[in-house]
Amino acid sequence: MIIINLDVMMAKRKMSLNELSEKVGITIANLSILKNNKAKAIKFSTLEAICKALDCRVEDIIEYSPEK
Repeated sequence: MIIINLDVMMAKRKMSLNELSEKVGITIANLSILKNNKAKAIKFSTLEAICKALDCRVEDIIEYSPEK
């Protein structure tokens, strides 16, 4: 199972969904889907933009956990 820790990184950087949306150029609705682990896919360019905006690495945002 893939887990998206976007909310954790946003909290660490004290960044709101609105602010991240503006910096990345993605709608709040789409970021919300990603943040709530409802996304089915993410483009590498989007992931790169999020990492740049949050000054983090991919592994800070995406985590793999074997399903139990």
